[in-house]
Amino acid sequence: MTGSTGARLALAVWALTRVALLLCVTKVLTLPGPDVTSDVSVIYHGWSEVLKSGTYPQSDVTWQYPPLAALAILSPALLPFLDYASAFFVLAFLCDGLVLGLLLYAGRRTGRRAAGAWVWVAGVPLLGTTAYARYDVMVTAVAVAALLAGVRHPRVLGVLAAVGALLKVWPALILAGTARGAWTRRAWTAAAVTAAGLLAVCTVAMPGALAFLGFQRDRGTEVESLGALVFHVWRQFGWEGRVELHYGSLEFLGPQVPLVSTLALGLSVLAFGWLLVWRLRARDFRVSTPADAAFTAVLLFTTTSRVISPQYMLWLVGLAAVCLVFRDSRMALPASLVLLATGVTQLEFPLGFVHVVTSDATGVTLMFVRNGLLVAATLIACRRLWRQTVSGAVGEIGRPPAARSGAGRETEPVGS
Repeated sequence: MTGSTGARLALAVWALTRVALLLCVTKVLTLPGPDVTSDVSVIYHGWSEVLKSGTYPQSDVTWQYPPLAALAILSPALLPFLDYASAFFVLAFLCDGLVLGLLLYAGRRTGRRAAGAWVWVAGVPLLGTTAYARYDVMVTAVAVAALLAGVRHPRVLGVLAAVGALLKVWPALILAGTARGAWTRRAWTAAAVTAAGLLAVCTVAMPGALAFLGFQRDRGTEVESLGALVFHVWRQFGWEGRVELHYGSLEFLGPQVPLVSTLALGLSVLAFGWLLVWRLRARDFRVSTPADAAFTAVLLFTTTSRVISPQYMLWLVGLAAVCLVFRDSRMALPASLVLLATGVTQLEFPLGFVHVVTSDATGVTLMFVRNGLLVAATLIACRRLWRQTVSGAVGEIGRPPAARSGAGRETEPVGS
């Protein structure tokens, strides 16, 4: 199959699956389980009205997002001829198409492949309607653009990483794998300056820009998280806790929940420690290293989080897609595990969410499988990243990936 034929096939499959998603979120087709679009039509729409009044939703504990999230929530105003929800879904569709376009363009270059585009084509519908019913597809588009542009332009990587971080925090992690020396200085300085400037503007422009910090701090153990498995099993033996809507998600409340939540935070600290040690020990920064490191870092913090909402899988699918653009990436297996976990995620939410909430045999099985796949993907990604950049290091420090040549490396920029 030629490159152009493969691209046309990917576009055709993308179009068919995305039309199906649009039909589902607009309720032309209905799926079993809870209505995932209510977050857009009710919660997002309500927040947009508050934002239009000149303040952040600082009295709403479900507002747990950095200040630039206001742009995503207000974005349906760009399509005034549509109602709020329909406009949001169309914009999500357009961002989805933008990601595919970036991946297809990047995959045409020497030393790259179309596998990344196919990961995105397959991964989004595996998540189902949640992909278009949350603003995470917009954030993922920024992160994908940042990593692809960053092969040639570290300052662009930094600027877009900062924008992404002020949309939903996690894109800050895409800076973890920049090559040492000038490449890191340029990217990280651009990110710091951009973030500081945007944060100052948001804080001055409207009150409540930092209210999300307190609401995030007070979250507990959500029913889909890794720590929640303790209570899913314990309920079978008479645990006296309960599941309630708390800080915008269904969480376990009751005996020992604070302890498990604290342990989850401890795991996240250990994940950060591992990432820091890797950063200090890494020596071989290849063209795929920024994407591989970003994918690994987000896997670490997603898996250890007190909350693993379904839309988090979209972040991992997008980063896995960028990894597989590069032929020297070692992330094919963890990327495949993420795709499997994404499919299981749709089975547990929304299709089987009642089973998860009641911790019956089906729900517990789904959560063990999904979270087990994420744990496996995380451990394999960490091992492969370490082996490629630390154990197998050749001592090339601080040289920008686009400037190096040799086996397994490329000389042309991606997304330039």
